[in-house]
Amino acid sequence: MENYFTILIDFIGTFAFAVSGIRLASGKQIDWFGAYIIGLVTAIGGGTVRDLLLGIRPFWMLDGRYFLTTAIALLAVLLLKSQLVKWWNTLFLFDAIGLGLVTIVGISKSMDAHLPFWVCIIMGTITGSVGGLLRDVLLNEVPLLLRKDIYALACVAGGLVYFACQYFDFSVPITELIAASVVITVRILAFRFHLHLPVLNSMDSNQVNKP
Repeated sequence: MENYFTILIDFIGTFAFAVSGIRLASGKQIDWFGAYIIGLVTAIGGGTVRDLLLGIRPFWMLDGRYFLTTAIALLAVLLLKSQLVKWWNTLFLFDAIGLGLVTIVGISKSMDAHLPFWVCIIMGTITGSVGGLLRDVLLNEVPLLLRKDIYALACVAGGLVYFACQYFDFSVPITELIAASVVITVRILAFRFHLHLPVLNSMDSNQVNKP
């Protein structure tokens, strides 16, 4: 039951991330196949890096449903394009949902490898954020991960809550739901209220050489 629940949120997260990638690609004069690739990279990029770091075969090589899920996401964007444009900031919403769900999947899979909790949090953050990083690089955008937006830190917050729930003996589905909700909520609140870390100001040569 618990394993099936993790699989479910994995595919929901894959769909959400794929939609966010395809939606962003739609404004870049990219054809349908190119949009599919962008959606696929967004959906599986972080998990691929995670699995390589864990020394295991990337998950999508063992399950073709990730390719099918991305195809369904492309079809949904094509059929519901006018509705998606009308919805409030659809790209951001799907990206936030994908971020939360996929982060938790990364933590869960890292726990299966019996890694320390802090490594699991790092792996969850990689799973959640690297796909978006690759998407932005391919589309010639400044990656969200490197901007002042609260992005990777939302994954870290969700990871900390995940292990706090474990400490209090919450069931796995409840733990995953709470932790994913924290990631999504932190991301949405940071966007809504313009919360961000301080920006690193440039240091020109004149400033550096001043006594």
